[in-house]
This record gives sequence, structure tokens and C-alpha cells, in this order.
Amino acid sequence: MIGLVYGTRPEYIKVKPLVDELREKGKKCVVIQVAQHSSLLDGCEYDVLIPVEASTGNRLNDIMLSVLSHKLPSGLEKVVVQGDTTTGVAMAMNAFHNNIDVVHMEAGLRTNDKQNPFPEEVNRRMISALAKTHLCAREIDEDNLYREGFAKDDIHVTGNTVIDNLVGIQPSPGRTVLITIHRRENHEHIAEWFKKIEELANVYPEYDFVFPMHPNPNVQKHKGIFNTVKVIDPIPFAEMKERVAACAAVITDSGGLQEECSFFQKRCFVCREVTERPCGSSMLCPTPKDLYRQFSVHHTTPVNEVCDFGNGDSAKIISEIL
Repeated sequence: MIGLVYGTRPEYIKVKPLVDELREKGKKCVVIQVAQHSSLLDGCEYDVLIPVEASTGNRLNDIMLSVLSHKLPSGLEKVVVQGDTTTGVAMAMNAFHNNIDVVHMEAGLRTNDKQNPFPEEVNRRMISALAKTHLCAREIDEDNLYREGFAKDDIHVTGNTVIDNLVGIQPSPGRTVLITIHRRENHEHIAEWFKKIEELANVYPEYDFVFPMHPNPNVQKHKGIFNTVKVIDPIPFAEMKERVAACAAVITDSGGLQEECSFFQKRCFVCREVTERPCGSSMLCPTPKDLYRQFSVHHTTPVNEVCDFGNGDSAKIISEIL
């Protein structure tokens, strides 16, 4: 039996296509949810729930302790962990300690900077050390693992399952600029990012700047900066992917949105010092000033690159490997 684990909504979005594929093929699997972002997990299916007990006063420590102390369902032969969250590290460690094979989806992503993104860059390296099977979205991720000494036979290039969710949606030109910024490394300067985005919204009135704002209090406390930018509640993925397909551009620090923008050939302004997902649709913006400059120059520059995160058949490829 195969266990598939997630603790955040982005993880669920990427695990769901594989769950559907395995069940369609009649393969026995169990979906395990860790309540890492419980406020954002409404509607996300699970067979087993691991509640995060608040005991140490530190959210990351509480996640690790809750998952490591949880007894996994009997009969598991493999545990599939997605991405680079604390949930993934904890579950990989739990499975490894119980002699259950760890399968890492979205393996091999690297920035080679332990602080960017923090703590994800270290998390995914830890999962790599525990994993028996590495499922990479792209060949450049595969190359990273080769250089680190992992065995070639244990590494597979599969594409990214997030693309499976987008097949059949036709992109169209639009006038909305979608915004999502919430990563921990941006919290210290998030007011500066917001002020520069508000400035862009005033300079470019031909666009509607829309910000589905993450519930993190470090993000929410600055929403009063916006007047021209329209702040809305987080929206379901089904709606978000349609919005991305029909937008003019995206301003984000999200890795998943970079992949979706690549598929829909949308210009993506990435508010980070470095990205582990370099691609032709993305413009790296290490500072708010860089964002303003890059947007001013490239907001109408077309994206012609073909998406290299897969063709929408990643779940099928992964199920065959499993």
C-alpha cells in the first residue's frame, strides 16, 4: 500500500492528481493529511488526519513532534512526500525510521543557498537524504541530484503534477495582475514590497491589481497599505488556475505559480533573491525596486518559451514508476 502525504494546500494540489491516478488504476493507497495549514485545508480529502498538537510554542517544532510521534497505518510499503515543507521532512523521517521506502516528488530543486528559501532549501536536501526514489520535474533537477552523488537508477524525470491540473484550460489575454506574497524570507521587508506594488497599480491603471492575501498575520497586518490594489480573501485553486490563465501577469514569491505561469505562458515577476525554478516566463526581482523596474520594462513582453515542467501526464508517469 502507498501512503501519500500533504500538510499544505499547495502540497494537496500536487498530490491530488497522483491520488486520482492510483485509484483509477485500482492501486491501494491512503491519503494522510497533516494539519499544518488547517485554515486553508477545507475541502482537501484525507483518509488519515494527523493533528498538530501545540506543545512547544514553536509551530515548526510542533509539526515535527506531532508527525514523528504518529503511528503510520499498517501495511505501508511506500510513503510519497511532496516538495520541501516541514511536513515532508517529518513524514520522510517517520517512514525511514519505520523501514518504509520514501518517495520524493518534486526532488532535486536547488538554489544552493541555505537561507533562500528558508527553511525549504535545507528541508528538501534532508528529504533527498532519506528518500529511496527521487521524482524530478525537470532534467536540471535530475542533474542536481547526480552532482550530489545519488544513484542514477533511483532518479526519474516525471514533470510536475501541478501541470496535470491545468490541462484543458485555454489561456487568454487579460487585464488583471495577480499578486501573492507570503514567504517567510519576505516578511521583514513585506511593507516595502506592498508599497512598490501599490505604486505600480497607480502608475499602470490599465491593469486591475488583485491580491488574494494569505492569512498569515505577518502578511495581513500590512494590508492597509493598499488603496488601488484590490485585496481579497484566499481563493480556491479551481478558481485561481482560471484566473492565472486569464490574467495579464503575475507578481509572486510562490514556486507553484511560477510553474503555472510557464504552462500558460504568462509573465511572472518573482519577488525573491533566487529561484529554484528558473524558466523563460519568470523575471527574478530580488528587491522591490527591481520589481518596479522589471515590471516597467517587461509587463507587455510576450512569453514564447514552451513549458518544461511537463505535459500534464506526470501522475500517470509516476504511478507507473511506483
